[in-house]
Amino acid sequence: MRYHVLATDYDGTLAKDERVAPDIIESLKRFKSSGRKLILVTGRELEDMQKLFPEHTLFDLIVAENGALIYHPATLEERLLGERPPEAFIQKLKDQNVQPLSVGRVIVATWEPHQGTVLIAIKEIGLEYQIIFNKGAVMILPPGINKSKGLHEALKELGISEHNTVAIGDAENDNAMLQVTECAVAVQNALPQVKTIADWTTTNHHGEGVTELIDQIIKDDLIRLDKNLSRHHLELGQSFDGSVFGISPYGNSLLLAGTSGSGKTTFVAAFLEKLMAKQYQFCLIDPEGDYLDLAGVITIGDTNQPPVIEQVIKLLTKAIQNTVVCILAIPLGDRPAFFNKLLAAVIELRKDTGHPHFIIMEEAHHLVPKEAADSSFNFPEDFKNFFVITTKPDLISHTFLERVNIAIMMGQSPDQFMAEFASLVHLELDIPENIVLQKGEALVWQKDQHKILPFRCSMPSQYLHRHKRKYATGDMGSNSFYFKGPANKLNLKANNLMTFVQMGTGIDDDTWQYHLLQKDFSKWFRESVNDEELAMRTEKIEEQERNAAVSRKAIFHLIHELYTAPA
Repeated sequence: MRYHVLATDYDGTLAKDERVAPDIIESLKRFKSSGRKLILVTGRELEDMQKLFPEHTLFDLIVAENGALIYHPATLEERLLGERPPEAFIQKLKDQNVQPLSVGRVIVATWEPHQGTVLIAIKEIGLEYQIIFNKGAVMILPPGINKSKGLHEALKELGISEHNTVAIGDAENDNAMLQVTECAVAVQNALPQVKTIADWTTTNHHGEGVTELIDQIIKDDLIRLDKNLSRHHLELGQSFDGSVFGISPYGNSLLLAGTSGSGKTTFVAAFLEKLMAKQYQFCLIDPEGDYLDLAGVITIGDTNQPPVIEQVIKLLTKAIQNTVVCILAIPLGDRPAFFNKLLAAVIELRKDTGHPHFIIMEEAHHLVPKEAADSSFNFPEDFKNFFVITTKPDLISHTFLERVNIAIMMGQSPDQFMAEFASLVHLELDIPENIVLQKGEALVWQKDQHKILPFRCSMPSQYLHRHKRKYATGDMGSNSFYFKGPANKLNLKANNLMTFVQMGTGIDDDTWQYHLLQKDFSKWFRESVNDEELAMRTEKIEEQERNAAVSRKAIFHLIHELYTAPA
């Protein structure tokens, strides 16, 4: 289920001439019985709302005073998001004969044309208040308080994201609320500017329009409106014809495959940045401790301590909190069973809230290996919104791979990876043969498309440094760097970056410049250390600086900057 909450305005939307018809109330009850939640978001004061609309107890939460007050009908609890306006300000308006004048817990309200008088009073009292209009009404509130703020706080109390919310309204003061939710709907009687920003305008007016929306949510979760929500799409790159390659954030399940060093890490970094920028929550399962230092994310588990599932779920109940689950401390043979338990808990959370929006499975063959029986995993029929990454699709459960509807292949033989995937899931695909891709390019197959196409991947603003510990101080084995110099006079092995710095400090200038001119350093950083950022910055030094001492110092500085305190 994508939409768990309906947030509706009252006057002009749910109500006509201040009243809600009985059949509209029945549609609200039907919506609640579907397992979803209702939030009433109104500019009215709470007491006024309670007297006018006795059925307000149908709502899980009420956001009153245009976002300034949150009320729980079930417990009668209230929470203010602002302070009562100063008495001097209220008296000033009274002295200026501003009538009618209403003063709530936080809000002060009147009607046009008193907005000019209100502005003068705000200036003279020295306040930072704002004015919000609503079909002739003039609402005065503290800065930052509007329907968007109130709805956000209400959703936070419910543990639900704006991305799992539909909002419906009719007037200027609804704009802020409509713009922050996943799907914005206007009733037919809405102002033209509201209809302009809406993703859909109902055929019916007022409460009948709300019922029309409710019917569509219950029927198909508004799947037909997905084409109108392109502003939420995740841009993954650019097609070779120059068009943007993006995907819907809902209903897609991705496979990313390619050899080590093919650019998968860079792609994943860009994908994570897109999710965080748009505030889609993710839970990333990390089998090798590669994401322990991911900025803005909380990690559960580390190299010594296995993660506790209860702690993971507690974090994920906060819709804005992204989480990495590091299972490095769990023995290889126990990882599928752990993942199955974690998945069951995450799926249960999704049923109630709609998030996490993406489950990301690094080294997915550790989690759903092909040797495991399909019956051992608790995948529901509609399980989607996952992203699996692997070096070899054949190592993953073939039944699980059949759930993938977008396959992205990178590296020197993307056609072979695509052919392997097609064979595993019994697809007949027209795969381009012997296609050669450059670094940062990939082949993509989408289930709803007829062609397999290449595209240029988006680049992240910051690069992930996977296997950082191994590259910094471990043993890179056959991927070590060898200082050989002209005519192979030397054969000095640097099996990690710190050893590279130590040896590089002591070798002669001729040997250093020999490797510098051949760009051997940037090549090693790119192909063996798999650090594109370090490689690109080193390549600039190789091209611009021929002096051995200066280039040595600059490259060593880069290494220390990125690896002095490895994760």
